Amino acid sequence: MADYLVDGGKRLKGSIVVNPSKNGAVAILIASLLNDKKTIIENLPKIEEVFRIIEVLKSIGVEVNWIDKKKTKYGGHTVELVPPKKIRLDGIDNGPASMTRSIILFAGALTGRFPKFSLPASGGCKLGKRSIMPHIYTLEEFGIKTKVSSKGYLFTSDKISPVSNLILYEAGDTVTENAIMVAASIAGKTTIKFASANYQVQDLCFFLKKLGVEIEGVGTSTLTVYGKKKISKEVTYALSEDPIEAMLFISISITTESSVTIERCPIDFLELELLKLKKMGFKFKILKEYKARNGYTCLVDIKTFPSKLKAPEEKISAMPYPGINIDNLPFFAVIAMKSKGETLIHDWTYENRAVYLLELNRLGAKVTLADPHRVFIEGPSTLVATDIVCPPALRPSTIILAAMLGAKGKSKLSNIYSIERGHEDLCGRLLKLGAEIKKIEDN
Repeated sequence: MADYLVDGGKRLKGSIVVNPSKNGAVAILIASLLNDKKTIIENLPKIEEVFRIIEVLKSIGVEVNWIDKKKTKYGGHTVELVPPKKIRLDGIDNGPASMTRSIILFAGALTGRFPKFSLPASGGCKLGKRSIMPHIYTLEEFGIKTKVSSKGYLFTSDKISPVSNLILYEAGDTVTENAIMVAASIAGKTTIKFASANYQVQDLCFFLKKLGVEIEGVGTSTLTVYGKKKISKEVTYALSEDPIEAMLFISISITTESSVTIERCPIDFLELELLKLKKMGFKFKILKEYKARNGYTCLVDIKTFPSKLKAPEEKISAMPYPGINIDNLPFFAVIAMKSKGETLIHDWTYENRAVYLLELNRLGAKVTLADPHRVFIEGPSTLVATDIVCPPALRPSTIILAAMLGAKGKSKLSNIYSIERGHEDLCGRLLKLGAEIKKIEDN
């Protein structure tokens, strides 16, 4: 347990570096199980979600070594993963496994090795009904049966085979990653349609290509994977940066009416968000463009300026890439608090996440819940300081923090585990921008 104490209403200045992504990190950590040899992952964030996955990997026999003494200038760390001679699934640590929804990705990484195995039930953000049926339907196509119980999942298969025309039940990120990992571990050609092309999926594909798995169509909704019966190659791969963290810093610059430079922003996954913000009156400048350390992802530095915003003419809603990222949608709620007029935000993906936006009313917002998926926000609002307990979800928690930083006076944000699942040393990095924020550990 830990809390943030925030003395808000201060204008920020300086520069801040976007860290590597949580979602890319967990997918590639788990995908390292496909490799019979050592994997080195660079630019890895030290966040709670990563720690949970590493605890699970250790419990099944993977040797994990942090081989850097301090963060690199890019913001990440380096970890070495050495696979065991035999993976011990009977020793899997159910504690950390049950704390992350990403545990379901172990299904894709292990089906090529075990004809029968179990995984604990998944956890993660509490965002309403989040069925694993898309995963079950996908695994069925490869010849894998799934039995679900209150304790978890049992996977069995007599023979797994590549699929010539695999149509995903939904264009979800994790179901696409599971399909890719299964396909990568089976010799032959699998074509995946209605795939997610989101940033973490692309990062996974780039990692697997470095392992020698040929993948066509990266960045599109149709992927062709030429799997290998055995993947055995020592490899070093650097993760790309997190567009969701970049959007967090953009929203903080808006709530605090600040001019800051946000470095290493994955621009391909922010272009539509920035266009919407530009039409709302947000002033910014792209300073330079360059490649991420993975050699593929395009990064930019963005300088923000204090802006007077107006509500958008149309509703704001998310769509699979290249639409507005589902995880970036909540940031438009706190931005709408600073925008003149009424903004409609439609969060069609999750049943409960829009409900969490009502917490912004305690900070001076005028949020009206139309139904579990839609909210109307009237702005601009004068932000006021208050004490709030973090919701059990990462993105709603971070938008509350963004609002607190813009609210004059002292606020307390309690139980910040949800935030630390996805952001490393957020308090310390904001301090360097001039924010007055302090992390209090509960001993």
